[in-house]
Amino acid sequence: MPPTPAHPTAEDAAAPSTLAPDTSLPLPKSTMMRFGAGFLLISVLWALGLSIIASVLLPQRLKDLGVESPDALLGTINAITAVVSLISNLVFGNFSDRTRSRLGRRTPWVVCGGILGGVTLFAVGILTDTVLLTLDYCLCMVGLNMMLAPAIAVLSDRVPESIRGTMSTFWGVGASMGYPLGAIVGARFIAGGTAAVSGFILGGALMGVSGIVAVALWPRERSSADADVEAGSLVDLLQSFIPPTRNAGDFYKAFVGRFTMLISYQMINAYQLYIIQDYLHLSAEEVVTTVSLTNTIILVTSLSGGFLGGPISDLLRRRKLPVVVSSLCFAAGVAMPWLIHSTTGMYLFAAIAGFGYAVYSSVDQALNVDVLPDPDKAGKDLGILNMSTTLGQMCGPIITSFVVTRTGEYTLVFPISIACAVLGCFSILMIRKVR
Repeated sequence: MPPTPAHPTAEDAAAPSTLAPDTSLPLPKSTMMRFGAGFLLISVLWALGLSIIASVLLPQRLKDLGVESPDALLGTINAITAVVSLISNLVFGNFSDRTRSRLGRRTPWVVCGGILGGVTLFAVGILTDTVLLTLDYCLCMVGLNMMLAPAIAVLSDRVPESIRGTMSTFWGVGASMGYPLGAIVGARFIAGGTAAVSGFILGGALMGVSGIVAVALWPRERSSADADVEAGSLVDLLQSFIPPTRNAGDFYKAFVGRFTMLISYQMINAYQLYIIQDYLHLSAEEVVTTVSLTNTIILVTSLSGGFLGGPISDLLRRRKLPVVVSSLCFAAGVAMPWLIHSTTGMYLFAAIAGFGYAVYSSVDQALNVDVLPDPDKAGKDLGILNMSTTLGQMCGPIITSFVVTRTGEYTLVFPISIACAVLGCFSILMIRKVR
């Protein structure tokens, strides 16, 4: 038997930690499975519930209400709610860092946020005034981010670095499954040409239980009641929102990479129904079929891509390469309906872009955790980093709306989306801390 080295080798030092940050102990396989199931189900449920409304029923609802320019109003609503999401994600990530309770730092926010998001998501289907509808949808985003910001911080708080890619896969695959499945389900509630209230009930219920399910599956969070209390003055609280400045170069490169990718994604995703209706000029019956088949393809390719990305990333000890390759794959998929102006183009988009975005989602969250400058402020810093998501969600629909209102068509939307995805690759490649 070879002697045990007295000091760790460079390879050992570079190896990711196998110990849980909160206990400094290895995680049993059963605990890993509980974390994986929790990340998967919370992501599936909220994304499924939101997508039923956001992808299909909300756009149709605006038409049902007789809005003169529903595509422009949809862009405005998405922009406003994205700003709300941006602020609330940062706020609740910070607040959860500072929470002291017997239930832990993250658990109360995860549960309450999901319930608030679910109730207000359902209300979108019963409000008839577009101003009230927009305000309610904003409150829904508050609830959603009240849940998501602390939930994502669990990845940093409690999951060993060595399996974060795999755990991130469960999170990414869940969303990759939930979004297309939600669009498929949502399409079934517009078969009569109007958005059915029962679809809003289902969407709200799914989001409402998502946080509860995750907390029930995860091992119980340790009490934070006796943890050191953060300085409590207003000045201290305001200073806690200041973005990181020390050793934060890679942090901001990851921010830009995700921001541009989300612009690319939301330029297409937020307008999927209108693209199928107005770009392909299909009948009402063909729209339902095309939406369902497109998202069925996305669902299948998302499952294959999502479950491959994270484990391969952990095995190779690489984060950047899977993120860059998947971004380019997504861009290639967006090119399909641009080059092939038919349902075939949409189906090829679903297959190629769906696979690419699933791989991207399964690895990107692990990359973001790995570039955090201060693990003790994970909730706040992840909140800032997740602002890139909400900014992308805001800017994507705005760009699409601007292009469509100026040109009267969707043709230019596709090359702009492609350019944004490619631009994000350069920012990711510049990251130094992560391989």
